[in-house]
Amino acid sequence: MAYYANTDFEKKLRRVVKRHNRLATAGVVHKMMPDGLVVAKPRIYAPRFPWMGLVLLIATVLMFKGYVHFALGAEDFALRAEALASGTLFEQAGGLVMQADPVTLAISNVFSAILG
Repeated sequence: MAYYANTDFEKKLRRVVKRHNRLATAGVVHKMMPDGLVVAKPRIYAPRFPWMGLVLLIATVLMFKGYVHFALGAEDFALRAEALASGTLFEQAGGLVMQADPVTLAISNVFSAILG
């Protein structure tokens, strides 16, 4: 019988622990109530865009393009990009992305200086 008598207390205790965990992980916003009591509430989670992941993805793609340009050579790289540009819509998008731009040429020059 004692177990059934404490279910309301256990629910309230679980709710308090959950709120305190949210306060510890999400941060705190203090709000003054109309009676002057200051209450701490957990911040509302607002997901953010992963800018660092996007920058790393773009840097990786540029490094890959630079290495492929270095490995194939300028002429073969241009021929393959042109072949992509004359394909399907998806291949045309790939051909547009794989065009040799100044950043790709600079990275290719760095690879040729390092790897010779």
